[in-house]
Amino acid sequence: MRGLLAKCLWVHMVGTFVVAPGVAVAYKFGVAEPRKKAYADFYRNYDPMKDFEEIRKAGVFQSAK
Repeated sequence: MRGLLAKCLWVHMVGTFVVAPGVAVAYKFGVAEPRKKAYADFYRNYDPMKDFEEIRKAGVFQSAK
């Protein structure tokens, strides 16, 4: 039982420093990069005036005629 806390802390610290970078890399390539690509693809062909006209014709804007 002597040194049990120190041994457990050492194992958990090493595990944390091994797992955390793996999770960060997985998030970057699994979530962040696809999200950036989706935004870039959307805004590549986005026309705000066309979108505004569609919304205006639908009657969402009451002050714009």
